[in-house]
Amino acid sequence: MRPVRLDLDGFTVFREPTTVDFTDTDFFALVGPTGSGKSTVLDAICFALYGTVPRWGDRRAIANALAPSAAEARVRLIFESAGMRYVLTRVVRRDAKGAVTTKHAGLEMLAPGLDLAKLEFGLEQDDIAEVLAGTPGEVDTAVLTVVGLPYEQFTKCVVLPQGEFAAFLHAKPAERQKILVNLLGLEVYGKIRERAQAEATTAEARLKVLDDQLHALADIDDAALAAASARVEALGRVTAAVDAIVPRLADADRLAGQAATALAALDAEIGRLAAVTVPPDAAGLAASAATARAAVAGAMDAARAAEEREEKLRGELQSAGDATALRRLLDHHAARARLVAESGSVRATLTGAEAEHRKAAAALESARADARSALAELEAAREAYQAAVAADRAVALRPHLRVGDACPVCTQTVHELPTVPHEPAVAAAEAAGKRARKRSEAADKAVEERDRSARDLDRALATARAHAQQLERRLAELDAELEGAPAPEALQRDLDGIAALTRRLEQAGAEVRKAREAQRGAARQADTAEERLRSAWRAFDGARDGLASFGPPPANRDDLADAWATLHGWATGEAGRRRAGRPAAQDEVSAAQRGVAGIRDELAARFTEAGLPAPGGDPARDAAVALERADAARRRIEERRADAARMREQRDEVGREAQIAKALAQHLRADRFERWLLAEALDTLVEGASRTLRELSSGQYDLGHEKGEFFVVDHHDAGLRRAVRTLSGGETFQASLALALALSEQLAGLSAASASLESIVLDEGFGTLDTATLDTVAVTLENLAARGDRMVGVVTHVGALAERIPVRFEVRRDARTARIERVGL
Repeated sequence: MRPVRLDLDGFTVFREPTTVDFTDTDFFALVGPTGSGKSTVLDAICFALYGTVPRWGDRRAIANALAPSAAEARVRLIFESAGMRYVLTRVVRRDAKGAVTTKHAGLEMLAPGLDLAKLEFGLEQDDIAEVLAGTPGEVDTAVLTVVGLPYEQFTKCVVLPQGEFAAFLHAKPAERQKILVNLLGLEVYGKIRERAQAEATTAEARLKVLDDQLHALADIDDAALAAASARVEALGRVTAAVDAIVPRLADADRLAGQAATALAALDAEIGRLAAVTVPPDAAGLAASAATARAAVAGAMDAARAAEEREEKLRGELQSAGDATALRRLLDHHAARARLVAESGSVRATLTGAEAEHRKAAAALESARADARSALAELEAAREAYQAAVAADRAVALRPHLRVGDACPVCTQTVHELPTVPHEPAVAAAEAAGKRARKRSEAADKAVEERDRSARDLDRALATARAHAQQLERRLAELDAELEGAPAPEALQRDLDGIAALTRRLEQAGAEVRKAREAQRGAARQADTAEERLRSAWRAFDGARDGLASFGPPPANRDDLADAWATLHGWATGEAGRRRAGRPAAQDEVSAAQRGVAGIRDELAARFTEAGLPAPGGDPARDAAVALERADAARRRIEERRADAARMREQRDEVGREAQIAKALAQHLRADRFERWLLAEALDTLVEGASRTLRELSSGQYDLGHEKGEFFVVDHHDAGLRRAVRTLSGGETFQASLALALALSEQLAGLSAASASLESIVLDEGFGTLDTATLDTVAVTLENLAARGDRMVGVVTHVGALAERIPVRFEVRRDARTARIERVGL
């Protein structure tokens, strides 16, 4: 198997689509920092082929294929095997519940000469030579056929754990034997030996069981069979005799049963008649019921008298008038008195409000006159100011005037110069204007205050007048309602009378309720007494009805005690007459039982003669069962004789199987077959490794072994034999790699199919090697690649080694995903 191209999407650290193109690559290195995802590339190849990865530990742990938080992982591998190209695809998905399963797997053989660039756009039907598998199970079978290696051998032949073979090179013989058993899969012979020993142990146990079973069948000889046959014949005769006796026994049983039934019926009649007894309270129940009925009548009379008194008081209360109407009239009198008092106060308030309103109106008018005067004064001050401004301007021209000049204002000739005032006229006008404005503002503020006060008094006067009018209307309404009504004192006297009648009526109602409760209590006691009396009559009727078949005398329904006495006397006489006839019935029962006992003794004798236990309630059945059991015992002897013959044949077969299994286990003992097989495998391994080591070391070393220990023959030192522990680090690597390659060839030879080892990858860290050893390792790998029989790959993060390899795939990883870039040829 030789990889050509690997496509990843969502596989572990490769969250985004990534392609690794191995085309025209014979010697490559996967390089990058630790943890970048170098080994994941090999994991993807292994997962595509076999659906699992060695590092996962569990072949069912396919959830490891998904990148964190990814819902799908897709891996596609194009590879060559035996000159043909194949495309293998596996798709893993996570469902809504978190379960991860393989949703698609397929293997297809590509048409010869197909351009792999077409993979980017999808393959057509002509591009596929043959569809080999379409399900995971089919893919697993097809891969084994195409690649030729099962999963366990692939991970040892193609991806080599080189460090393990270095340990194999230096291991002690016993440890090396365990490693070879593990790597070559020779543990299967140990499992076969264990299985053979288990089969031998099982066969011997089965032999013992068969011997025990045959020993238990020693009592089935001809004499036992003859005795069983004779027993069947004897029991047949007993059965025939029992069949003749059983009808006689049935007749005797019937007669005895009839006699016993008659005696039991007589005893039952005597018991029923003797059970009639007079209840101790029969005489007092009627008197208690009569007393209770009289108490009910007295309680009813008391209740009616109380109800009559209540009804009379209710009529008097209705005639006394309507207390609500009287209270309303009394409330009207009180309300009128309050309104009359309030009316005087309201009138005084109204008179005062009218006087204040007139005073406020006069003040407002006076303030408005002052405001008008102040406004006129302000207008006059403004006019005086304008005149002063003009005068001051004229005064400003006077200092420049000369007699005889033309006036600059009027253009007339100045004949006399006017005098210049000492103070400007504008200043005096401004002072007068300020005083006028201040007086006008004060007057306006006074008008505003007087106006506001007048409006407040208007509202107060309107409120007082409305209140007075409302009081007058309410007084008129009350006067109309109280027209013709009694005085308050008369109304109060009527209300007090009604209250007294109401209290008396309430007392009468309480007496009525008390009387009615007493009546109900008396009625309950009467009902209880009547029920006890009725229950007593029902008991009497039940007792009398139980004796109806005997014809009891009539009962006095008016006197319970007399009825019970009459019934008791009659029942006592009837019981005495029946007791007198009982001895005769007892004699009939005894005679019938003696007849049954005689017939049973005859049957018992027949059973005793045949060696059977005494018969039970069905002698015919007992005899038939005994006969059937004897016949079954005879048949059982015949069947056991046949079983014994089959067991003897089976014992002979099991004995032969035990001998074969013991012989196989003996031949496969670890100190025989496995030791011989390991010795042959070690010889073949050392022979192949020696050829490879001679080639890798340029003819310097051959590898050999003696008494389980490895040694090398150094041809550069006159064929000196040296222990492998004397080799340098680079030479140890060459020897270990030679052993690894030889062992991979042996594993391929052990494959069930024809395996083609077209590639090998060393997933090994070289960071601990010194410069000289690292150079030896590099030369060794270059020589291995130069052989041209397989693709060689190395996984390393050592730059010095990677730079000597022609093709490098640099793996880098960021917070999102890992990426791969091809560097080199």
